[in-house]
Amino acid sequence: MALTYQACLQATQVILASGSVPTIVGEAGIGKSALVADLAAQRQAKLFTTVVSLVEKGDLVIPVPPLTADSFVQTAQYGSLADVRFGYSHTLVAMIRYAEAHPQQEIIWFLDEFNRGSQAVQSELMNLVLQRQINTLKLPEQVHLILAENPDATMAGFTQSHYGVTPGDAAIADRTTRLVLQADTVSWLQWAKTVVAGQPRITPLVTQYLTENPADLHVVGVDNASDDDLQPTPRAWERVSRAVQELDAQHLFSQSAVVAAIMQGNLGMTVGTAFAGFLTQHRPGLTVEQAMSLPDAVTTMETLSAAQQQQILQNCLQAGEWPLTSNENGQRFADLLAVCPADGQFAIAQTMADQADLLENLAAVQTARPGVAQLYHLLTQIGLRGSQIEV
Repeated sequence: MALTYQACLQATQVILASGSVPTIVGEAGIGKSALVADLAAQRQAKLFTTVVSLVEKGDLVIPVPPLTADSFVQTAQYGSLADVRFGYSHTLVAMIRYAEAHPQQEIIWFLDEFNRGSQAVQSELMNLVLQRQINTLKLPEQVHLILAENPDATMAGFTQSHYGVTPGDAAIADRTTRLVLQADTVSWLQWAKTVVAGQPRITPLVTQYLTENPADLHVVGVDNASDDDLQPTPRAWERVSRAVQELDAQHLFSQSAVVAAIMQGNLGMTVGTAFAGFLTQHRPGLTVEQAMSLPDAVTTMETLSAAQQQQILQNCLQAGEWPLTSNENGQRFADLLAVCPADGQFAIAQTMADQADLLENLAAVQTARPGVAQLYHLLTQIGLRGSQIEV
């Protein structure tokens, strides 16, 4: 039975409390690592992670001879022999040192992508999972192991899986508890909207899109078109969130080809194109603050489509913190409006005419404020062309 994120989190807590080892099974990018990180935070445990697919045989424990003269055994007939001891990987060393320094704190060792490691590596890890010991090293009691695996065709419910995995030893399966994690948009959105260090984990543009299009969180098992070899996953949406923030920081939302390529490169052609279109509609090249304050905002405005230009100006009119009766704001808004095509100018002028007292307030202060006067004059010209706005 597949579990939602929250249900899997609760089940993992129970398994650890019972002294067993959980194995979390799920598609790549579905949120297994995020779940273990949340679990560690809830339990106030120190988290160590080993990506088993990147481990080679001997990486965890490397036989090395001691570095003293007494390290060699002299034989009467067969020469000298090295008395081999063991060198342990950095993760194991760091974990043991941390356990000694913090004997009361729980430690979670996360063995990620366990069944994507080679059979030799899995065998090397066997004693850690089954006996909590490798050679002479025993894991401290405060260390809890959690495994994560991608599904393979031998698992119930995953007969069509095509991951390049090495099915684990039956002894591992018999001594761990398998939990199947499924994509759950509701739980993921709750996680995504959680505020950390004053910011939501995932940018609101992503969460808004997925609230409206929940099926696009995770797409698997679909017969793809030849150009749609990528599919969205929760992990891909995390990358997209960071990319959206960087596009904003570099003022690149006006570069539609760049935006579309980045989204398609993370989410595939179908969903990537849809999300790029969503961004164009909801984040049309410039924020209100950028439009009203950046020195090159008017130049950027000229590169945008008419729909984007109109949306930016509509957003500016809805933002109360940039009153157009200010000389600087009136001047900037007039400059932005001037680069729009005639029908776009008329649409914005109509919107302004519908706002109570806005045109009257502009008229009242224009004499003393040249920037407002420029805006008022432009609106007058637009009204004369349209013959529908009285100013």
